[in-house]
Amino acid sequence: MTLADTRFSDRRRKLAAEVAGMRIDAVLVTHLVHVRYLSGFSGSNGGLLLRKDLSALMATDGRYTTQIAEEVPDLEAVLGRPVGPALLRRLEGPLRVAFEADYVSVSEFKALEEAAPEGVELVPMSGVIEDIRLVKDPQELERLEHIAALANEALEGLVAAGEVAVGRTERQIAANLEYRMRKLGSERVSFDTIVASGPNSAKPHHGADDRVLVSGDLVTIDFGAHLRGFNSDCTRTFAVGEPNELSREIYDIVLRAQEAGVKAAVPGAKLVDVDAACRDIITEAGYGEYFVHSTGHGIGLDVHEGPAAAQTGKGELAEGMTLTIEPGIYVPGKGGVRIEDTLIITSGAPKIITAFPKDLQVL
Repeated sequence: MTLADTRFSDRRRKLAAEVAGMRIDAVLVTHLVHVRYLSGFSGSNGGLLLRKDLSALMATDGRYTTQIAEEVPDLEAVLGRPVGPALLRRLEGPLRVAFEADYVSVSEFKALEEAAPEGVELVPMSGVIEDIRLVKDPQELERLEHIAALANEALEGLVAAGEVAVGRTERQIAANLEYRMRKLGSERVSFDTIVASGPNSAKPHHGADDRVLVSGDLVTIDFGAHLRGFNSDCTRTFAVGEPNELSREIYDIVLRAQEAGVKAAVPGAKLVDVDAACRDIITEAGYGEYFVHSTGHGIGLDVHEGPAAAQTGKGELAEGMTLTIEPGIYVPGKGGVRIEDTLIITSGAPKIITAFPKDLQVL
């Protein structure tokens, strides 16, 4: 058995162990991210049925016959669309079958009910696979470091080429950055690139439009690359032309808050305390009302996944988790600053994998 096969079968074993206490006989997995996590299948239509004895069955459609055989050689695959009902029809009751309640619509659930043979009881399951995904294995961390380095190289090239400059539009800058990531090997962006300039930088998720950069603007660039299922996420804020006093003030506060959050992100730290490490600095500086989102999130197969560093955050950090630290100040009509790193939680200080410098750069 190959290393990849062992990794996926180990994950399926963990899932089977987690649901054993729920008196579950089988788990129906139809959320594509989880199908990939548990099997390695990367197609756009797939499902997995895992029994408590660890036997498993895949389903897809005719477009992926060859691909699923290559990516999941250790499991039998059947053809059927939609995949959930196709897998359920292979069962015989009495059985209790868990389904992913957070990813199944009302109409999809009705289709599952109609397909379930007599004696098959559908049981909603929530958060179980997500909890297993919290701690990454070495290959996951290696891939996350690789895609973060790729995105960092693209940003370095963008800045070095003078492509963040007065007279250029937000959309042009976003296109330049995305092109650079593609050239370096990214399959796509991990989310829509944000280039928020001037007053737009006070909108945390502005996007990128046709506004032309003018001297004195703050420019927040929030971007990520995607490769082989994994994502990167990084934010840096620049000044084009000499920034005003307010811009320098809020940049300094956010930088101090961000560095405090990084320092706090160690094994055993409560997620609510990591958020507080950033938020308290911003609040004490008088800008608490302008920090309008949580401090950070995990990253992996999803751009936004657990754990969550927030005022409502639950649980603690553990070695092998990932976490972004991204405090911000957003002053409507004036401008905003966000600085974001992606961290790998280690046995000591966290490892920052978004290497672009954080001191204010005036371009």
